[in-house]
This record gives sequence, structure tokens and C-alpha cells, in this order.
Amino acid sequence: MKSVSFTFPSSDGVKIHVNKWVSGPKAKGIVQIAHGMAEHSGRYADFATALTEAGYHVYANDHRGLGKSAGNCEVLGHFADENGWELAVDDMHRLTKLIKDEVPNLPLFLFGHSMGSFLSRTYIHQHGEELAGLILSGTGAGRKVMSSLGILIAKIECRLRGKRTRSVLMNTLSFSNFNKPFQPARTPFDWLSRDPQEVDKYLQDPLCGEVPTTNFFCDLLTGIKQMDEAEGLARIPKELPILLLSGDKDPVGQNGKGVRKTYQQFKQIGIKDVVLKLYPDGRHEMLNETNKDEVYRDILAWLDTRVTRLSGHSEM
Repeated sequence: MKSVSFTFPSSDGVKIHVNKWVSGPKAKGIVQIAHGMAEHSGRYADFATALTEAGYHVYANDHRGLGKSAGNCEVLGHFADENGWELAVDDMHRLTKLIKDEVPNLPLFLFGHSMGSFLSRTYIHQHGEELAGLILSGTGAGRKVMSSLGILIAKIECRLRGKRTRSVLMNTLSFSNFNKPFQPARTPFDWLSRDPQEVDKYLQDPLCGEVPTTNFFCDLLTGIKQMDEAEGLARIPKELPILLLSGDKDPVGQNGKGVRKTYQQFKQIGIKDVVLKLYPDGRHEMLNETNKDEVYRDILAWLDTRVTRLSGHSEM
């Protein structure tokens, strides 16, 4: 199914690109997608098609500085000169409000992958009450010491080299170890998926794989650090259903360790409905894995169950 695209203005005037996939007249819900770093929303077309066929409208924005929201190659991989993380979360919320104006009275679920999962975890500190549920794909646990050290290095680079300079150093520090478990590796991105065709699609996509800027890494690492702060966690609605899904060979989730830690964190703060699904041998992009059909079915079953609960019917 082809998407319909449109743009909306951010609070600081950036034009945010959105892909929309429409289900039929009897749609039962909406899924808003937050994609990961160094990629874009167009990569979710297959997943969106499966969702629309199952009765869900889908909206997915390209985050500022990424995909078609970047506008040009020079901006690709750069959120903003100041407060980029907060602005990206605000962009997501602006899209939520547009969705609710356009399609009122349907439950809205947020799906965040990788960096999009971290943005989504910040989002629910501020706007969790607007969601019927949250799905986190390819997420992980924040590591305070590593985040603080990374922020320090990135800030030094910002001062010495400028905020918009691409940081090969931070990119190497962040990702150099991700491919090691998969040696001998065919490409630098074998950690994304066991499916070589999906890895090649990523490599051949001009809007994917760009080395981000120094200030992008400041924003990213600051956001990851902030998402675990007690004050924000306390504001997450306890009734918000959360699904965590990951491959147990995903380096972002520390081979499942970081995902389990996040699951326990949500349980400890009192979230009542938290489900964890780890897929054996799965890597980072479970939506593009060799068993993606199974992953799609699991996500749809989870969504359908929560929609049924909201409608007041008993769970089958």
C-alpha cells in the first residue's frame, strides 16, 4: 500500500515530513511510528501495510534532521543547534495532536524503534496519558557512566569542531563493537538483521547510514540519560500498556540484558501491563528480520487485545 505524505511545521519552523497509510472505514486504531537514527519512516512501509490490512491507520514522521525532514544532505544527521532532543519529542507530540484532530475517537498507540524507542520513553514522561499503548522495539537500558562520558566527549567536540561537524569519533565509539559478534561480517551493518537483502537495502538507501553531527550525539546521549530519571518515570501513567520486543542478539539491547532491565524498571515503578518478547538469534531490526512475519503477528495480537479491552469486551 502506498503512503500519502504531508508536512507540518515544528515549533522552530522546521518542516516535518510525515508518511501516512490509511486503513479501511472500519479502522479500530492508529499506530504512530517513531523511527531510529540514521534511517527514516519510509522504511516502515511493509509493516505499515500489515497494520492497515489489520485495521490500523499508520502515521510516521521523519524526525528533524533525518529522512525527508532534513531537507538537504548538509542537515542530515543533525537535530538542532540547541535542545534537539526536546524539539524531536515535541515534533512527535505535534503529530499526535494532528492525528487526533484528523481521526478522533480511535485509540492511538506509539511504536518506537531504537532511537525512536528512547524518544518514545521521553514522550511518555510528558504525554503518556494521550496513548492507548506503547511498543518499544530495539530498545535498551541507559548506562549513566557511559552516557556521561559520551556527553563530555561530544561537548568537547562541539566546542573544538563546531556543532554541525560530523563526528566520526562518536560514531565509532557508539557502534564499533556492534558487528563483532557477527564476524566474519559481510558488511558493517550485519548487526541490523540476519536477512542480507534487508541489510543491502539499508546500505543502498541514500537517507540511511549518515554519520551524525557532534551536537546530535550530545542530544542523543543527554536524552538517553534523562529518560531514566526518577522524576520523569514517576509521571508515566500506571495504566499505560507497554510491549517490549527485541532480538536476543541485538547489541543495542545488550543481547537482551538491557531490555530485561528496562522491563523490570517499568514493573518496579508500577506499570501494570508490561510484556517482554525476546526473539532467539534476532538482531536489531526485528521488523526486518528473517522471522518478521512472526513479529508482525505478535504485535498485531498485542494491539488487538488492548483494543478489545478498551472496547469493554472480554479478552479471548
